[in-house]
Amino acid sequence: VQLQASGGGLVQAGGSLRLSCRTSGIMFGATFMAWFRQAPGNERQLVASVGSRGNTYYDDSVKGRFTISRDDAEHMIALEMNNLKPEDTAIYYCLARPGLGPNAGHDNWGQGTQVTVSS
Repeated sequence: VQLQASGGGLVQAGGSLRLSCRTSGIMFGATFMAWFRQAPGNERQLVASVGSRGNTYYDDSVKGRFTISRDDAEHMIALEMNNLKPEDTAIYYCLARPGLGPNAGHDNWGQGTQVTVSS
């Protein structure tokens, strides 16, 4: 299983970024996908998730600003982040939890991508 996250960077408050996470080695159509983030000194936090049926979840802190989407044909998810705030600064990680196949039920993590929002 491989997850490759990309799209992080430095942006001013109020700006936008789009993160992507490409996967391989899993039955993507049956996989729960999510974005987490971890700021220095903090625990890793769930930001948004999308289930195999397209159902989504957002942490209250990002509702109305972030949008998670999945592309089953490309085996990837994206996180569109708008109206970014300094408190969004963190390393963002994608998670894949397959529902079928040899990796069913296992959490697989991408390498993380840094998002920095300046005030």
